[in-house]
Amino acid sequence: MTDSPTTSRLADCLTLDCAAAVEEISQAIRRTLATFRRRGVVVALSGGIDSSVTAALCVRAVGASRVFALHMPERDSAAETLPLSKCVSDQLGVNSIVEDITPILDSVGCYQRQEESIRLVIPQYGPGWKSKVVIEGPLQNGGFSFFNVIAQSPDGHIIKRRLTSDAYLGIVAATNFKQRVRKMMEYYHADRLNYAVAGTPNRLEYDQGFFVKLGDGAADLKPIAHLYKSQVYQLAEYLDIPEQIRRRRPTTDTYSLPQGQDEFYFSLPYDTMDLCLFGRNNNCAPEDVGSLTGLSVEQVSRVYRDIDAKRSATKYLHAVPQLVEEVFGEELAR
Repeated sequence: MTDSPTTSRLADCLTLDCAAAVEEISQAIRRTLATFRRRGVVVALSGGIDSSVTAALCVRAVGASRVFALHMPERDSAAETLPLSKCVSDQLGVNSIVEDITPILDSVGCYQRQEESIRLVIPQYGPGWKSKVVIEGPLQNGGFSFFNVIAQSPDGHIIKRRLTSDAYLGIVAATNFKQRVRKMMEYYHADRLNYAVAGTPNRLEYDQGFFVKLGDGAADLKPIAHLYKSQVYQLAEYLDIPEQIRRRRPTTDTYSLPQGQDEFYFSLPYDTMDLCLFGRNNNCAPEDVGSLTGLSVEQVSRVYRDIDAKRSATKYLHAVPQLVEEVFGEELAR
């Protein structure tokens, strides 16, 4: 176990040498394409900071002509999502296409199944209603987390209900169609172009399992998975990502009501979570993290426990298919 860093060291822990980081990531992208024998990279743009930075890094690595961007809105996407994602592809000078995935989602019953699960706790929920799922995190509930659904009726009335296990799992299972359909489209275009697919999770999302297995969790390379989200924002400024994207609140852009990532999964703003995750990774005393975040020692300790709990609960998401016996010998596996 390493010594706990001082508070002053913690204050600088997430400062990134952007030029060195861009060069390191660029080399890794080129190396991956050479290993996989792929000619370029497909990136799905969401109008958010992570996908924008990933696309810009791919352009730095292999040039705009070898990067293909996808815009994949659906019925519940925010109105600004498509204009924001298009401004990135336009600025980077990459070829792109809009694939509206609403018809596919309709055909597999995504929206219908989601509504049926919400009706388990809000029976009157139906056409014209909007909703989102929000977390009651460990800081609010003595170390325990649970989920609520917030629904808005067509006349603007707001209802909040705690989700049962069946309702929560049903909503999430239906919603996960969105990420899996998007990934299906990414691999279609990757296959026709002989390109690799770039995933866009940052370290906080990757570490804590904030992704859908075989959805946004699937990729051939993940160029920013080692970077804390605070560092992704630093790269965004260095790479001249449009200011309106850098100012945009991190959002899931998944539900019909606006929903921040801190509402759905992390329960704290990303910059605070980054410091807590860094502290947990580097055996920092809760007192040191608390002095920077404004959290009490007990609150930081609760966040540490929640980090560990999410890591345990999401091992399944990171796991590769399990075999009874090894199929490839050690030499072939390399």
